[in-house]
Amino acid sequence: MKHNIKITILLLAMFFVTQLIGLFVIHQYSPVVKQVIGENGTLTNMTSYNLPYGMDPPQDVTPQGTLISIIFAIALAVFLMLALMKFKAEILLRIWFFIVVILALGITFNSLLLKFPNSSLIALVIAIPIAIFKIFKRSIIVHNISELLIYPGIASIFVPLLNIWSVVLLLILISVYDMYAVWHAGFMQKMAQYQIEKVKIFTGFFVPYLGKKEKQAIAKAKKSNIKDKKIKVSLAILGGGDVVFPIILAGVVFNALGLIPALIIALGSTLALAFLFYISEKGKFYPAMPFITSGALIALLIAYLV
Repeated sequence: MKHNIKITILLLAMFFVTQLIGLFVIHQYSPVVKQVIGENGTLTNMTSYNLPYGMDPPQDVTPQGTLISIIFAIALAVFLMLALMKFKAEILLRIWFFIVVILALGITFNSLLLKFPNSSLIALVIAIPIAIFKIFKRSIIVHNISELLIYPGIASIFVPLLNIWSVVLLLILISVYDMYAVWHAGFMQKMAQYQIEKVKIFTGFFVPYLGKKEKQAIAKAKKSNIKDKKIKVSLAILGGGDVVFPIILAGVVFNALGLIPALIIALGSTLALAFLFYISEKGKFYPAMPFITSGALIALLIAYLV
């Protein structure tokens, strides 16, 4: 986005801040190993992440099995999204987004309230009105601020289920899908446009801005006292998947290697996104995940060397 430096910096700042919030939330749900006495009297180690709303992973889950489940879930979600778009089921999509937003915000807020009794219930009480305002009232400020808190909550669900190499494979597969969806099939653009125009909600950051032509048109309208003239507003957008997947990698690295390597992942992802913004052209769609994944993997290599 060479054409608008301020918008580029704003998107990069929101992306990086979300990574940092994600690491904080994931830290709050750090694994705790407890010894439990079984039915036959033997001691068994059980790992708990204290995730609310029944989101703690089962004890016998494997990263390989989780990876397959996530890929299947993503494919199913895309299929459902396209099907609901075809049947113009905007109400169902809003309800779907509403439930996800409440759950994700609840997990994030709960991480701040762990020392309080009934923290998960208090978190829901805070999350529900924000979700209502976000989904049904429409406010750019509320939308983007809430996005900062949604993706850390979502990422904290998946971090306990994966290891570093399963996340790396997931990022590579998502990057391939992203390139196909944007450059070949084109349905990623259609989904984004449908969400913004019909559902009136977008899963990701978006910032409206005025270009030179739009500003000139507004100036002319003011001079001519034209009040009903319609002027198109450009949108800078960054999809939610582009935000949440690097958080998952950083979170898994955080649990495995520590804070500094995780921060390197977050920084590498942000710099890669900055490079994409630098080479991008106005009016064109670009798959962000291949760039973010490349930056994250280079950062992962550096983290191992550190």
